Amino acid sequence: MHGVKRLLWWLLSGSSGGFNRGRILEALWAQPYNANELSKKVNLDYKTVRHHIQVLEKNNLITHTGSGYGIMYFPSDLLEKNEEFFHEIWGKIGKKKK
Repeated sequence: MHGVKRLLWWLLSGSSGGFNRGRILEALWAQPYNANELSKKVNLDYKTVRHHIQVLEKNNLITHTGSGYGIMYFPSDLLEKNEEFFHEIWGKIGKKKK
């Protein structure tokens, strides 16, 4: 199995909070958001969103531009190159929990 695919399985399905990380990634595919906008979009507490952002950035799945309150988040180059893995995994697990 491809390394990025394993990483996505673990972060989205095999670890606590995976479903919420999937929702955040799904939102970022549509458009960039700052943390406050993301919290409203996915209906989660701001601090929870910040935690998931840190996990996703640590694992090189999202990136940001800007600073302070205006930081905008985007899918990383690594995630964009492996977009099919995200959609495959999210298609299997995301629909089950919605």
